[in-house]
Amino acid sequence: MTSESNTEEIVDQTDENTETTEDTFDRAYVEDLRAESAKYRTRAKAADDLAHRLHAELVRATGVLADPTDLDFDEAHLDDPESLTAALEELVERKPHLRARTVAGDVGQGQSGGGSVSLIDVLKGRV
Repeated sequence: MTSESNTEEIVDQTDENTETTEDTFDRAYVEDLRAESAKYRTRAKAADDLAHRLHAELVRATGVLADPTDLDFDEAHLDDPESLTAALEELVERKPHLRARTVAGDVGQGQSGGGSVSLIDVLKGRV
């Protein structure tokens, strides 16, 4: 009786295996699907990277922020310049220290005065 039950179990298992093999695809087809998916993932990643770079350059072009990466990425900013401007104004209003600074006045560098240079004065300075 045990040999009959074992035989029935083996037959049941082989029936289950044949059912699952009918639901699978051949190896070449699966490899093609995986390669195609990998290609699309690579394209999507490249497009996402380009969108982030474009966003940073659009923010940099406005000249409002010292560091253009301070404004978080939003796809709406790429298509709508008004939303970009509004987001920049709102960010600078909340965090004024992020605004780009311009140097004004004399910072103590560079040539000052308009005095003339003469060779005699230079030679006297060396003696």
